Amino acid sequence: MKFARHLLAMLSIIPASHALSDGTNYPLTLTNCGMEIGFPSAPQSTVTVGQSATEILYALGLAERVAGTSVWFTPVLPEFREVNAGIERLADNDPSFEAVVNRRPELVAAQYEWHIGPTGSVATREQFHELGIATYVMPADCDTKDNSTGGDGTRTAAFSPEAVYKGIRELATIFDVQEAGQALVADLEAREATAIAAAEALELPEELSAVFWFSSPDRSADPYVAGRLGAPGYMMDALGIRNVVESDEEWPTVGWESIARADPDIIVVASMDRRRYPADDIAEKLDFLHSDPVTREMSAVRNGRIIEMDAHAMSATMRTLVGLEALVDALPTLAFHR
Repeated sequence: MKFARHLLAMLSIIPASHALSDGTNYPLTLTNCGMEIGFPSAPQSTVTVGQSATEILYALGLAERVAGTSVWFTPVLPEFREVNAGIERLADNDPSFEAVVNRRPELVAAQYEWHIGPTGSVATREQFHELGIATYVMPADCDTKDNSTGGDGTRTAAFSPEAVYKGIRELATIFDVQEAGQALVADLEAREATAIAAAEALELPEELSAVFWFSSPDRSADPYVAGRLGAPGYMMDALGIRNVVESDEEWPTVGWESIARADPDIIVVASMDRRRYPADDIAEKLDFLHSDPVTREMSAVRNGRIIEMDAHAMSATMRTLVGLEALVDALPTLAFHR
């Protein structure tokens, strides 16, 4: 099966051992999302703009270096609830430039160029650099991705968890905690391989198809669904599931009539705490699917093949591996017949 080939390819690039790197030699210079950045020493204070950067720093044991967080989709991972409760949340969504600067960070770590980038909604990287504040954008949002196209950007090649692992390794190097970085990457790689092997053992029907629905501006608007090259595309490809949405955009809008014509076997809906749009609420999503005259006739709705997934797992983050596991766990509960 397709995902069996994916597993073999993945295993072939996982090193047999994870030898620890030497400590960081400062001053450190590296290229991040096309920009050269430098660190005279390990940052002592960091503000995060994006849940992915926050949770990675927590996972690396660096919570005491985090002076403030922002941009949250879902609750923090359970293992970090205690440390997160003691750190100031500057904003649930986009923080102001002033709010970030007032925390006097040495580093601003961002999940998306949308927030910290050439036309960042919070600020440009140059604005921070002029104040002597370094910036780091997670590579998963710029490697194999063109954010100049507007919206959520367009993938130029398929997302791979390796982009997440790269971000973990680079942050570990910046903070001189390489051992923690190697351990975290090894754990995520092992979970990825285990999930894919478990899916292969399910002997799923051939030619399964799916659509991932993140949100919608309102009930009458076309939904934001996952393109074929982002994190949900990776999950589907790894498990041998066909994405009925063929766009290279990260989150294109596609009409429900078009989705209904494709009639995917599975609908995966995002669950989140964010309430920027009405359809951020998963109850709104489910009510719409069961009540709209077009969507209620789709085979996935009629046969109960709707899977709820943590919205943050649908983004290119280390939670993508959590989403992969959730998808594998849910598949045996579905009845695949039309």
